[in-house]
Amino acid sequence: MAIRKILTASKHLMCSCLILIAIPIITYGKETKPNIILINVDDLGWKDLGFMGSAYYETPNLDKLAGQGMVFYHAYAAAANCAPSRACMMSGRNTPGHGVYTVDNSERGNAKTRKIIPTPNRDFLPDSMYTLAKMLKDNGYINGTFGKWHINEDPLEQGFHVNVGGSHRGNPGSGGYFSPYKIDFIENGPEGEYLTDRLTNEAIAFVKENKENPFFLYLPFYSVHTPIMGKEELIEKFDKKSGGHGQDRADYAAMVASVDENVGKLLDVLDSLELTENTFLIFTSDNGGIRDISYQTPLRAGKGSYYEGGIRVPLVIRWPGRIHAGSTTDFPVTNMDFYPTIKSIINADTPGAEQLEGLDLSPLFGKESMEERPLFWHFPVYLQAYNPKEDGGKDPLFRTRPGSVVRKGKWKLHHYFEENDYELYNLEEDPGETNNLAENQTEIRNQLIELLSSWREGVNAPVPSSKNPLYDRQFEMNLINEKLNE
Repeated sequence: MAIRKILTASKHLMCSCLILIAIPIITYGKETKPNIILINVDDLGWKDLGFMGSAYYETPNLDKLAGQGMVFYHAYAAAANCAPSRACMMSGRNTPGHGVYTVDNSERGNAKTRKIIPTPNRDFLPDSMYTLAKMLKDNGYINGTFGKWHINEDPLEQGFHVNVGGSHRGNPGSGGYFSPYKIDFIENGPEGEYLTDRLTNEAIAFVKENKENPFFLYLPFYSVHTPIMGKEELIEKFDKKSGGHGQDRADYAAMVASVDENVGKLLDVLDSLELTENTFLIFTSDNGGIRDISYQTPLRAGKGSYYEGGIRVPLVIRWPGRIHAGSTTDFPVTNMDFYPTIKSIINADTPGAEQLEGLDLSPLFGKESMEERPLFWHFPVYLQAYNPKEDGGKDPLFRTRPGSVVRKGKWKLHHYFEENDYELYNLEEDPGETNNLAENQTEIRNQLIELLSSWREGVNAPVPSSKNPLYDRQFEMNLINEKLNE
């Protein structure tokens, strides 16, 4: 067993200090232990890429990647905003399994507009969770994360050996995309250095350091989360380009372009080191995009909503020789599926990963048929509106109110807890979720109600029902009218 020394930031010495730690390296045959790369862009919308249909954003490197792997057109985040989605992805468990439902407090919005008392929220993934990183660590992988973590104070406590830039923070802060930085566990670069560039350079250094051994590279860019800050030269470029259909912000397009450029740099390094063939690579987003910034037409709404625009995300998986280049699928998947898929392809025998709720997707890679399963979301909390006129959410005050969702086949049912009401949509005919069929398709509605109720009972999902004594219906109606008339 060899010993490799790796530079890593220590939370005890704060972000500007580095220490050397000795890590045992277990060498496996490259054919049986592929490298794992997971690129997770923050708030990147389903249609914010060239290969997903955007005519405004320019993503040549990601378009090339899509042509080398499999594109999933019905890929979902397990939650509609940052922390719960990441907690689901890293734990392989749905929100009731870890209790992370939102970011910070579950009592969002004005108290007088909340009809019930929401379920309390857990800020961080419990330490007892056997994360994807812990599983890979126990199977001989060296794990590095470079960017946004957001599900505890330090990813080194959740199975990573190396951490640059990851902590509880959910965004880089005001002005934070250029050095000097405002995030944790990172040294400032030259003044004006761009954070997306820096994280990629750190990730590339990690790959070069560990090229002889199986590694797990998690690259969760802070981009394209607010504050919207692109490089000036790219903003000027997109200022000269015509946009449309809700995709026309030059500063946001500049951020997307920088992500694309840096993914291209990483892919070039994999090629130069001859690692591409033995690297299983996932590219995705943690949730839907913010509709006030970029429309995802024909999908409704955006980040924070459980309509399609808030949870449908871009997804490409590449594994040369195992996944047919240029393949596509409409098979519905979620980011909870990554964990069991990776566990399967590395042939891990790990007792701690027995409670995974996702699905091993590896049969799809060989074009085998798989039986579609229902997908569930549970959000027993409130999330207030960004822009009432743009959000396309439940109502002008909230992107979503407490409820659960199930998708089975082409049918999708929303259950809202405040009034025990339902919305039913045929996604095949109505991906924009505009025509509520709950009163017309009662047999399908009732089947899905029973399915959703049974799932909630099986996972012990909390369903809040206590009335909020502060709720004021007249105040709520006045505020709705005020928002609509602004």
